[in-house]
Amino acid sequence: MAKAVLLLSALCILAFANFAQCHDHVLNVEGSVYCDTCRVQFETRLSEYIEGATVRLVCRDIETEKETYTVEGVTDKNGKYTLKVEGDHENSLCDVGIVKSPREDCKDPAIGFENSRVVCSGNVGMHNPTRFANPLFFMKSESLPGCKDVLDELGLFPLDFN
Repeated sequence: MAKAVLLLSALCILAFANFAQCHDHVLNVEGSVYCDTCRVQFETRLSEYIEGATVRLVCRDIETEKETYTVEGVTDKNGKYTLKVEGDHENSLCDVGIVKSPREDCKDPAIGFENSRVVCSGNVGMHNPTRFANPLFFMKSESLPGCKDVLDELGLFPLDFN
């Protein structure tokens, strides 16, 4: 009888610990930042990942559009970043976006591609605590000389490179 009570008590404690952990909601948002060396607004074999680029995640209330959460991070040597997101942001729209490039030769933002939408809630049917953002990028001020060859390899229409 004592063993049964002890086992039942242990199960209750474990269940409570698991419940408490569920309410301490933490997600990781992962992504990358690269330099669009061909100014084509997609990644090619000539694209270069940017170390030291600053990114920011901003969540805004769906109805009021007021900012509810913000966190910043910096990319590593492989252009990758991980942002720790605390709390559940079920009633917010969250976007991770580029803030600053450390490269003088690659700091032009691509209008319309500065952000990536990310779901920062545990109440959406995803059980993985990691969310992945689409790659973000800055563009070089001028395309690299090899870009025409890369686009020809991809079978794309000839583009005018300056």
